[in-house]
Amino acid sequence: MPGSTVGPAGPAGETSTAPAARATGSGRTAAAPGRGTVAVLGGLVALGPLTTDLYLPGLPAIADDFAAEPAAVQLTLTFSMFGVAAGQLIFGPLSDRFGRRPPLLVGLVVYTLASVLCVLAPTLPVLIAARFVQGAAGAAGLVIGRAVARDRFEGVAMLRFLASISLISGLAPILAPVVGAQLLRVTSWRGTFGALTALGLLLTLIAFAALRETLPPADRHGGGLVATLRTMKGLLRNLPFLGLVLTSTFAFGSLFGYISGSSVVLQHVYHVSPQTYSLLFGLNSLAIVGVTQLNGRVLARRFTPGALMLAGLGTAVAAGVALVLLTAVWDLGLAGICPALFVLMGSLGVILPNSAAQALSLVPPRSAGSASALIGTGTFLCGALVAPLSSLGGTPSAVLLAAVVLGCAALSAIAYLALCRPRRPAVAG
Repeated sequence: MPGSTVGPAGPAGETSTAPAARATGSGRTAAAPGRGTVAVLGGLVALGPLTTDLYLPGLPAIADDFAAEPAAVQLTLTFSMFGVAAGQLIFGPLSDRFGRRPPLLVGLVVYTLASVLCVLAPTLPVLIAARFVQGAAGAAGLVIGRAVARDRFEGVAMLRFLASISLISGLAPILAPVVGAQLLRVTSWRGTFGALTALGLLLTLIAFAALRETLPPADRHGGGLVATLRTMKGLLRNLPFLGLVLTSTFAFGSLFGYISGSSVVLQHVYHVSPQTYSLLFGLNSLAIVGVTQLNGRVLARRFTPGALMLAGLGTAVAAGVALVLLTAVWDLGLAGICPALFVLMGSLGVILPNSAAQALSLVPPRSAGSASALIGTGTFLCGALVAPLSSLGGTPSAVLLAAVVLGCAALSAIAYLALCRPRRPAVAG
């Protein structure tokens, strides 16, 4: 689509299982990537949550080693998320200009080197800086994985592909805290970053050998930074696209509000053990994974995207209201808060993939990297800003956690209703 930055989506593409590619008018192919490609992209997308969660059990040890306040050590998480947000703005447009494969491989190499620096960091400021670079480089997998989905699919087929990737990447937050805690039994916190170094090297080798280019040269952007900024400006002036970006951004804020605050709240307010917390964290992660699969494989075939978004957003807001009531008014303890958190996480399994798929369907493949960058940057920037809110005042508060979650869910719903102007829910087909 030369000369266009934003345009209406074409008809929904069909997923082909045949090995031969079905060519489109622009020279692209519509054949479904093989299992190897799905596995590689799933691993790349999983690199983000693994980088975030694997080292979390070692935060107290990092504070002890550097004789630092816990709030200062928390900056290793905040700056990592800022890095992921910034990295997507870099690697997304680069993938539109040079293709998906070269920027991805560069990102993985830099990620591996930054992980080595984390292992060797002599001071906390060096570790924080290395975490920023690590997050920025690891963002290549996140942003390029979504762009590849747009290169190959539209409509339900894109949702199914995103669901396949999410099934793999969704296991990361379930396993990461458990694996990180077990690593600390045999090594120090530096050893957890050693594990991330090994993972980065492994993914680099696999991506080099197995991942093929999905954006033909004829469909790539040119013109450098000016053209990139013009493309992004055009994307943000498209109100439905902007609405879907904000919807995804604030929904992700609810997720990071939960991630950043649940450990302290559940362990210090409700006095659960670290093992119990890991179990509850895993169950809630399983809710996202399970609903994402249900959404991509069943619900998307029966209901329109608008109907699914309205249902997901309504459920998220209802869960947020329930959390506020259960912590501020009724105080039912774990028996009340855990089911509400589970429902909230499940609703995100509808909101996040559907908002991303709808937003990407509004742009031509040649702008998919920039579009994916805007989606991902917004979500992680919001996560970085929301993360400290659950710890305001210095005293763990379940009410504050519930208020942060509800506020983000409400903003997500408002953005969708105001800018996307969804029609009344209807059954598809």
